[in-house]
Amino acid sequence: MNVALSRRVAAEFLGTAFLVAAVVGSGIMGERLAGGNIAIALLANTIATGAALVALILAFGAISGAHLNPAVTMADSMEGGLPWAEVPAYIFAQIIGGIGGAMMAHAMFGLSLVSLSSHNRSGPAQAFSEFVATFGLLSVIWGCSRLRSDLVPFAVGAYITSAYWFTASTSFANPAVTIARSLSDTFSGIRPTDAPWFVLAQLAGALAATMVFRWLVPRLPARAE
Repeated sequence: MNVALSRRVAAEFLGTAFLVAAVVGSGIMGERLAGGNIAIALLANTIATGAALVALILAFGAISGAHLNPAVTMADSMEGGLPWAEVPAYIFAQIIGGIGGAMMAHAMFGLSLVSLSSHNRSGPAQAFSEFVATFGLLSVIWGCSRLRSDLVPFAVGAYITSAYWFTASTSFANPAVTIARSLSDTFSGIRPTDAPWFVLAQLAGALAATMVFRWLVPRLPARAE
């Protein structure tokens, strides 16, 4: 299906906005209801994020590919899935959508629309965690899209649900989400000074996974005409 760029960009904006709203909003709700138990708050945050990813990829996948993530968009362009000329529009929509999603979550919980995060996520271990998280995410996307494309939404949701717990950084794995979360001084936030290291690690992880899967699965299966 040939969808106009304007509609695909709108889908990326909406999808990323709702993804960030799910991440930030569930973090706020989880923290409020957990009574100080951080593990319970993180579990609530995890389940909501994983479930939202499945639903959003199913909803927007047929329109824009449901990248919802600049690292995914750039990797897709590297493999010829999206023209490079369209990448800036996708990434702009994802970043603005993410910021809008954070503001939407704040508004729903009666908070200031923007509040710079004070949540410290610094250090090499955190950055390496983001490399691992994003490498794994792109591995799941490439492996499923090339071999079992119908399972991508469920595989991505399951992977992020898991990666929240096995990475020290709680698996942001998304530059647009990272930027948006730096503007939220809530449970899911990240200090603006820590965000650039996360973004660099995420892009490096996406690049590495893409190169590995060029070797593991050299070509997409032929499509029936």
